Amino acid sequence: MERGRAKAHRPLSQEVRAAAVERGLAAYGRGAWYLAHEELEPAWMGTDDPSERALLSGLIKLAAAYVHAARGNPLGVRTNLRGARERLATAAATDAAGPAGSTEWIDLPTLLVGVDDRLARIEGLCAGPPDAALGDAGAAVPSHEVAGPVGRFRGAPVAIPCLPLPRRPA
Repeated sequence: MERGRAKAHRPLSQEVRAAAVERGLAAYGRGAWYLAHEELEPAWMGTDDPSERALLSGLIKLAAAYVHAARGNPLGVRTNLRGARERLATAAATDAAGPAGSTEWIDLPTLLVGVDDRLARIEGLCAGPPDAALGDAGAAVPSHEVAGPVGRFRGAPVAIPCLPLPRRPA
């Protein structure tokens, strides 16, 4: 059973899903975490392929972790990184068990190492004093594309480095 919020499967063609994924990856690449989450979600809901669903939900969780970092919520970062790790590991296992396809473009083992590194960092930050995870308190409020609605900010951004999405060589 998939954890998290249940979302109805709304079938989309491969072309529409691919376009949504490309928009989501472009947003992620420029640090527009909230927008990346929003762009990837229809593609995730639009497929019934288990590997693709696990990969996309993992990438959505990863983007959500950075939304929480921008909002100054270290516990939200940790929760979403844990969820991303679980889903990306499922995608890697599902993809390894079947024919290549929906996950062949991304280097999942490298991505999982990066997620594990960020998890170790945030676990260390969360174990320290309450403000240890927070960055510059004078930082500007990030844009809606980065952190979503302004009313959800808790304070200074969480000091966690961005994780690039590694592509498999063609």
